[in-house]
Amino acid sequence: MLIGELSRRTGVSPRLLRYYEEQGLLEARRGPNGYRYYDDDTLLTVRQVRALLEAGLTTEVIRAVLPCARGEQPEFEMCVDVQAILSRALESADERIDDLRRSRSTLAGYLGQG
Repeated sequence: MLIGELSRRTGVSPRLLRYYEEQGLLEARRGPNGYRYYDDDTLLTVRQVRALLEAGLTTEVIRAVLPCARGEQPEFEMCVDVQAILSRALESADERIDDLRRSRSTLAGYLGQG
């Protein structure tokens, strides 16, 4: 399928699909006319990428774990290093949450709400 059809079927803009390709998350074949052609299984890959982005993972982490993802709301085969990668991502999210709580507390204090 062409990028326009993939965009329509996934709700993801062509620009973002090209970005995913640049990041190594999607693969496209090129026709003689230079157009990108995607296989039908790319629909699932795009849905997986979107779900993983919504979980707060970076494209770098997604690239590492995507080969082990199964299903639209991915579950993972615990391929080599996947558990460690996801554990590091969870630790990072916890650190960001702690930082935001400290920032919120400081701001609330400035407003006399602390």
